[in-house]
Amino acid sequence: MITELKSFLKKYAPFSETELADLASKFKTRKLKKNEYLLKEGKTCKDLVFVQEGCLRLYYIDNDVEISVWFAFKHSSAIDIYSFISEKPSGYFIQAIEDSEVLFLPKTELLNLYRVYPKMQEMMRNFWEDAVLNLLDRFTALQRDSAEKRYLDLLAKPPYIQKIPQKYLASFIGVTPTSLSRIRKNIAKH
Repeated sequence: MITELKSFLKKYAPFSETELADLASKFKTRKLKKNEYLLKEGKTCKDLVFVQEGCLRLYYIDNDVEISVWFAFKHSSAIDIYSFISEKPSGYFIQAIEDSEVLFLPKTELLNLYRVYPKMQEMMRNFWEDAVLNLLDRFTALQRDSAEKRYLDLLAKPPYIQKIPQKYLASFIGVTPTSLSRIRKNIAKH
């Protein structure tokens, strides 16, 4: 169970096996039922979260419409970066879209680990850089690419299609569910 978390940490900094075992032991486990919230708008994101099993989505509400911003799959992170770093209330919700299990590290513990393991600062810097690059890619795609291209890009990532309800996919690529149906029909014709 902890093997995937260790791989995740090691992806961002060169920890020894002993360090990885100690770091992993600091994470706590939480199970979420489908539709249960990990974070609600107005609350502060205080945990670094690793998705052990399942899938979560980050979204906000605009004029009573849920806008999906991000999906966190198994063995990735689920976090509101702005709220976590600034310690300000979140404008987002993080919700399980299927039964899920997460491992989380409170920010207070993370700050303690910075002192014990200076490499943890390197790990988090690399993690933040990776997250920012992913956000920039997403922002650029929303600005530059057509809705059809954004949908085709999703098709190249099978977990998106298999796990995510169409209404969430539609808002993620910036269209209505009706528009997504049209896009899917057009693609099927070709």
